[in-house]
Amino acid sequence: MIGRLNHVAIAVPDLAAAAALYAGPLGADVSAPEALPEHGVTVVFVRLPNTKIELLAPLGADSPIAGFLAKNPAGGIHHLCFEVDDILAARDRLVAEGARVLGSGEPKTGAHGLPVLFLHPKDFNGTLIEIEQAR
Repeated sequence: MIGRLNHVAIAVPDLAAAAALYAGPLGADVSAPEALPEHGVTVVFVRLPNTKIELLAPLGADSPIAGFLAKNPAGGIHHLCFEVDDILAARDRLVAEGARVLGSGEPKTGAHGLPVLFLHPKDFNGTLIEIEQAR
């Protein structure tokens, strides 16, 4: 059911500093910051030949990333994102198999302008999983 790995997301306390590390010493192609108010984050994408790294920073005090960083002040891997061909069919199959979809269970628009859903980390070995509708 899952397709290619779209990105690995890393929560960071300082988005500009983290982006500079990837752009400078590692020489990566790094996007401009993008605020995503619906998700409470500001993101930067590090574009790699085979996938992306998403750097996440809190957008406001109510951001879920603020809570993550309170527990992990240096930052760390936040989630993995996999593409799916049909996000609603994937959601229904996951729920039928016992997985918990976070939030309302209805897709929201993600950073790539595509529908996304998040799956409870307790159902996936402590890892938050994002599924994104493939283009």
